[in-house]
Amino acid sequence: MEESLTLGRMMGLIARRWRQILDVRLRPHDLTDATWQPLLELQRYGRPMHPKEIAEALLLDKSSMVRILRTLEEKGFITREPDEADRRAFYVRITPEGARRLDEVLRFSRAIEQTVTEGIDAEELAITRKVIARIHSRLNGPGLD
Repeated sequence: MEESLTLGRMMGLIARRWRQILDVRLRPHDLTDATWQPLLELQRYGRPMHPKEIAEALLLDKSSMVRILRTLEEKGFITREPDEADRRAFYVRITPEGARRLDEVLRFSRAIEQTVTEGIDAEELAITRKVIARIHSRLNGPGLD
């Protein structure tokens, strides 16, 4: 990768290539990069979530989230439950099948990470993670919107 690329461009290219590789491995599991991310959020939070919460966590707009959730529900990976406090709203819950698929995805996602970081010094990798975490934090901080 060219050193003349801006950091943002470099990170964007890396993220897109990573997603391409992941999507190839996700296809046999009836998932895509877009559809496995909500499952991960549901597992991370450990409770049913409103679609709006998932969309905000994944930086998605409402219409994209609706489409993705419909697909996941049709595949049996999530269920919708009414929100007793607000009849217009509902919660999304990961199903046992959705959790099983997510476990498979996490396994080969970790394998991809291991492959691409092989040969990189552990200290360099730890520094890289810290720097990326700081950049992420600053991107979500005040003054950039």
